[in-house]
Amino acid sequence: MYSAPVDEIAFTLKHVTGFASDLEAGRFGDLSDDLVDAILGEAGRFAAEEIAPLARIGDEKGAVLEDGAVTTPPGWADLYRRWCEGGWNGLSAPEEFGGQGLPTLLAVAAIEMWNSGSMAFAIGPTLTIGAIEALDRHATPELQAAYLEKLVSGEWMGTMNLTEPQAGSDLNALKARAEPAGDGTYRIFGQKIFITYGEHDFTDNIVHLVLARLPDAPAGTRGLSLFLVPKFLVNEDGSPGARNDVFCASLEHKLGIHASPTCTMIYGDGKFGDAPGAIGWLIGEENRGLACMFTMMNNARLAVGMQGVGIAEAATQRALAYAHERRQGRAPGASGGAGDSMSPIVGHPDIQRMLLTMKAKTQMARAIAYCCAHAIDMARIAEGDEAKTWQARADILTPMAKAFSTDIGVEVASLGVQVHGGMGYIEETGAAVFYRDARIAPIYEGTNGIQAIDLVMRKLPLQGGEAIAAFLAGLRADQKAIAESGNERLGATAERTAAALDDLEAATAFLMKTAGEGGVETALAGATPYLRLFALTIGTIFNARAVAGNDDPGRALLVRFMAENLLGETTVLKERVVGGADSLIAAAEAVLGN
Repeated sequence: MYSAPVDEIAFTLKHVTGFASDLEAGRFGDLSDDLVDAILGEAGRFAAEEIAPLARIGDEKGAVLEDGAVTTPPGWADLYRRWCEGGWNGLSAPEEFGGQGLPTLLAVAAIEMWNSGSMAFAIGPTLTIGAIEALDRHATPELQAAYLEKLVSGEWMGTMNLTEPQAGSDLNALKARAEPAGDGTYRIFGQKIFITYGEHDFTDNIVHLVLARLPDAPAGTRGLSLFLVPKFLVNEDGSPGARNDVFCASLEHKLGIHASPTCTMIYGDGKFGDAPGAIGWLIGEENRGLACMFTMMNNARLAVGMQGVGIAEAATQRALAYAHERRQGRAPGASGGAGDSMSPIVGHPDIQRMLLTMKAKTQMARAIAYCCAHAIDMARIAEGDEAKTWQARADILTPMAKAFSTDIGVEVASLGVQVHGGMGYIEETGAAVFYRDARIAPIYEGTNGIQAIDLVMRKLPLQGGEAIAAFLAGLRADQKAIAESGNERLGATAERTAAALDDLEAATAFLMKTAGEGGVETALAGATPYLRLFALTIGTIFNARAVAGNDDPGRALLVRFMAENLLGETTVLKERVVGGADSLIAAAEAVLGN
């Protein structure tokens, strides 16, 4: 059973990101170290004692659609009610609408634990959190007054509607349309697929944020507008009124996250209402919907990264417990004669290698994601050039927080199955569900390949290249501090991080020069290995700098394992970035066909 690693989360939150010094300096108002610990402790208790026990029934029963209504697994609706009563939905939401206004970093830490408890449960509320941010930043005061308080409390939930059958990652192909009604509202028509929690029994209203095109809109993404479309229209007293012309036509049958209803939504076919067309309200400006939606998508990308971390942590705990219980063979150095009982498999070096790899990769991903959240918070509270510096840092870290963390979720869950051996392939051990659930995270909210493209083509050129230059300079300073710490438990960490930084700097210079000279195809060919190279390097340095000057043997030895067993991959990754494009392009005929 899952036990929230509150101490590890608190250490990462406070010391890996630097949040402890922010608290001490009073940068986040009255928020104290003790209050942070109390919030983390209660979030961990809720995840372990209330969410996790319902994960198996959620996986086995799943969500069910009947007569247009979706029923979640037994106990899940009540779990959501208790979650809302605990105030978790409004943790980082604006105080003026009933939220607690706490840092994103604290919310991200809580999101990790909820996803360890059940990824299928946590994804629904986190989309509501994204909807809250989008409305807070872009909606009219009237829409905010009508919807935000109930979204913040969790009384209502929000969704994000982008994907259509012909338009997955390419939003240029979206066909959903919006027609002005002449009264300040719009009529929405079209089909959206893969809509998480598009229909459910948690709340009595669902607030859909929908991308659609106006009749005279420009082609491509420049012609997309964002609309708020509630399941039920809202009466003057704030209560749900008449049913809007939107419904769930089907549920997807998926590899994992079975309890999360993944819906096909139909807008405007005349099933409900006096006339066809779902009634919606414009968010932001016409034809500027993608900018508004990106507010929600960036929030969702970090949240999905936390799904990877949460799954990795839960899979590691399950594998570690099994490795202590399962006995096979005789471990090296085991005492006793040949006829004595077998050793726990945790005593075998290969099992130890897998378990340490799981722990190290989980902590790398956690460090990157938490540092991303911290940068977001600092960008909000800082001013002027300092705010711009922090925002650039958040922009650079976001694609890695999403892509690397979710890749790690899959890799760690797969290793967890391997540690269990044949029993890992059997559902009763619970190892397989982590692998099944984790596999969607590298795909949705922008595939990890798209995150790599975003990093190389949009984030490296930020501020004319000055943002990445400053970031790399900061990493050099961190690496120097690691080398000068004299912490013997870190072994060769200083040397290995210096070599990894050399690889990262060389790959960065190559990509910036290549893309700047028009070699887009070559730059794109190296994008995915570059993102992993970047993430492995910073994941190790972020953790090493936090333990270099501390007397913390366990964490220092784990960092040494990262540096000496996992970081050597950066050399090969650099070669793929710098020299792999020609062979990829030449061999492409093998998949392109005639």
